[in-house]
Amino acid sequence: IKLEMPTINLDREVTALATDPEVVETLESYAMAWQKLISIALEEQLKKVPEGNGPLAEIDLWHERNKTLSALSKQTKLPEVQKVLEILQEAESQHTGDLQIVLNNVRKHHVEALDNVKFLSILECNLKTLTYGTGFNVVLDTIPTLMNALRMVWIVSRHYKDEQMVLLMERIAWEISERVYKAVDLHTLFKEDRAAAKKKLVDAKTTLERWRKCYFAVRAQIEASGKEEHWEFDQKRLFEKTDYMTSVCQDLYDMLQVIIEEFYNIIGPELKAVTGDPERTDDLMRAVNGLTRPMEDLTFDPFSIENAHDWKLIVEEFKEEVSVENIKQIFVQNLKDPPLYKNQPPVAGAISWSRSLFYRIKHTIMRFQEVEGLLASEHGKEVKQIYLQVAKRMKAYEDQKYSHWRNETEHMLPLLLKSTLLTVRSVTEEPITTKKSVRFIVNFSPILQEIIIETKYLEQLGFPVPEIARYVALQEDKYFRYTNGLKNMLDHYHKLMETMNEAETKLLDDHIQEICSVLKSGHTRLTWSSLGIGDFIARCTRAIRKFESLFHQIHKNSEDIRNTLLFIESTNLFKFPLSKNGDELPKVKEFFEYVKCERAKDVTHMVRKYSAVPQLLMKVERQVANTNNGKSPKLSPYYAYWENRIYKVLIQLILKNLQSFNAAVLANVPLFHTEAILSVSEIVLQPNASEIDKMTVECIQDCVEVTKHFVRWMHGTCIECPPQHVKKDEVITFSFYSDVSQNPLIIEQAVLITQNVHKLLASLSKYLKPWKRYQLLWKLDKGVVMERLAAEKPACVTFDEQLQFYLKVAQEVTQQPLIKEEQCIRLQLAPLVYMVQENARSWVTSLGKLLNESAREELFGLHEEFQVGVFSSCC
Repeated sequence: IKLEMPTINLDREVTALATDPEVVETLESYAMAWQKLISIALEEQLKKVPEGNGPLAEIDLWHERNKTLSALSKQTKLPEVQKVLEILQEAESQHTGDLQIVLNNVRKHHVEALDNVKFLSILECNLKTLTYGTGFNVVLDTIPTLMNALRMVWIVSRHYKDEQMVLLMERIAWEISERVYKAVDLHTLFKEDRAAAKKKLVDAKTTLERWRKCYFAVRAQIEASGKEEHWEFDQKRLFEKTDYMTSVCQDLYDMLQVIIEEFYNIIGPELKAVTGDPERTDDLMRAVNGLTRPMEDLTFDPFSIENAHDWKLIVEEFKEEVSVENIKQIFVQNLKDPPLYKNQPPVAGAISWSRSLFYRIKHTIMRFQEVEGLLASEHGKEVKQIYLQVAKRMKAYEDQKYSHWRNETEHMLPLLLKSTLLTVRSVTEEPITTKKSVRFIVNFSPILQEIIIETKYLEQLGFPVPEIARYVALQEDKYFRYTNGLKNMLDHYHKLMETMNEAETKLLDDHIQEICSVLKSGHTRLTWSSLGIGDFIARCTRAIRKFESLFHQIHKNSEDIRNTLLFIESTNLFKFPLSKNGDELPKVKEFFEYVKCERAKDVTHMVRKYSAVPQLLMKVERQVANTNNGKSPKLSPYYAYWENRIYKVLIQLILKNLQSFNAAVLANVPLFHTEAILSVSEIVLQPNASEIDKMTVECIQDCVEVTKHFVRWMHGTCIECPPQHVKKDEVITFSFYSDVSQNPLIIEQAVLITQNVHKLLASLSKYLKPWKRYQLLWKLDKGVVMERLAAEKPACVTFDEQLQFYLKVAQEVTQQPLIKEEQCIRLQLAPLVYMVQENARSWVTSLGKLLNESAREELFGLHEEFQVGVFSSCC
């Protein structure tokens, strides 16, 4: 590629040439031609791909690209080209930018090509050895060195990262695979010297494995260093083919091993001498050689992963051919615990397993019999004897298994059919009752199920089975329906019982007894040979559905009561007022009054909900006892259960609210504000600490006294106990308060809140202590101090010092924070600051008056002196 240079004279200055329209127009045409030519050349280079699958093709591609772009880049740097660019830039030609973009692309790709050629040259020697080296030893020695060189390129190169590195390593993996493919030729492998062929396979397999091992060794070094990026590429692309070829090499090695050790060591000159029939021995040798014929006549490439399924079939077929002795070992090793197919019973499964082994060994012997006289040799007789021994042992194994099963079945089956349909057990250690501890179980023995399956399989295997076993097997579908029906019915019943609480269980005890009486015949009288099993299941199902209908009605009312109690338990008895104007908080008294007012509203709502509970219980009473007065003796335990639940709910209500209030006290979020003031010459809170403490205690007490509104029920009923007149003017209402207020947890929480408030108030008092340094402002008697000072007749300097001191105090307090937030209290210091300032100003005023009076007296005295002096001079 050669750029055509301008023929016009460009010796003048750039500025002069840029102002010549004809020159500019001519140079623009050259610039457009250069741009088009360079763009086409660059595009052609970027479209090129390596010519071949190996890694050297990649290196050749970058050498060619570097050579081409280098030549092109040199031309773009010629003085003529550079001057053309300067002229067009000076003339502000629109073609300059487009040409500059193309030139920049050339430089960028040239730098990339140059960089890649430089770093790939590190690999070139190793890659040539990998491609053209003779023997696997050379390749084995090259792979570790090559992998380390790849690591260096990956670390240093700016362009060979991630995908580029994977593509290069894919090519290396292909080259390694190609070396193995060319060396291991299945058409000639089994005709070569056996030992040499085995060594070739070992070397090929080792080469393939070393590629993977070296990769992971380098990765481990990188991870151990902790200084480089993670060496992690797509392992499927790098190792899928080589790993598969490794497995094929192993298969081929195993085939050679079997042929050498298990056949050629037996079939050889010794066998010819023993049999005296060389021709037949040669026939046997040809039969053994025939084992490898499928590999020699392959119509597909075994090293291609796409043909993995076909190769697997070839390998399995070979293994089948050499399994005579293996069958015997498998049979002996697994006699006590034979492998079974899925769903096969133990006896029929063991017999099927034994027969499958027998057919495999028989097939092999039949193949040997096809060669006339082969089994008449010494080795042939030995093989035949092994076959007969194993076959006899297999037959005896089958007979023993069948005989034992038949005797056991004839003895056990009548007993199993006499078993009751159900058994009863307790899910707890308590004695069996009609309550939730009772559990009914379908008593269909797994042994009976196993006998049915064994009977069907053994008949298929050709064994005669007992008539009673055949009869039971014919009834399998019926037994399946019965066991399924019983299980579904019992699952339904048990699920109902599990959803019932203790109170509901006691309440419905009579109905549960009825169901148990229906179920009783299933575990006392009916057996698996009875005729009324279907009717029994239907009766039980009807009884359970009737019970379920009643239970659901009761359970719905119970759920309504639970929702009511949940509402009560979740009520917030400490609702705090929202700030009025953004950050403004209520005063202490306003805060507690708001909480009390909101609590009263919520209590009214809770009590209304609570009053509805007896009505729900009366609905249950109507469903169970056919009465509706709330006094049914039958429901007495049920009333007591719910009253106890209400007590626990109230405990939780008060406890959780007190805990929530305590958390609010300790949190760093102020709820109300108080002020620091001067009162009787003391710095105190307003309201003072004792008043705040008292309001807190009253709020806590009021929270607990909420339970006074929940009136207890009369014994054995769900009717509220009426007020009791103890004395003439004293009326007592029985509520939950007396019990709730004595609860240790509630007492402990109430005490804890009080203690935390005490600590908080003490902390605020401690915070105010530094203000006591100003207490002389209000504790000293100003009149007395002023009299003494007047008597002393101090100089003006003394007055100035005193005035400066009090003015400084007035100024100092203005710099103190006006707000102190401590947990739930915001302390307002502005009133205190104001009062201190006022006291300081009062002192300034008093000192000013005293100074004024003192100065006036001196002025009057001086005036009199002046008058006396004037009078004397006149006389």
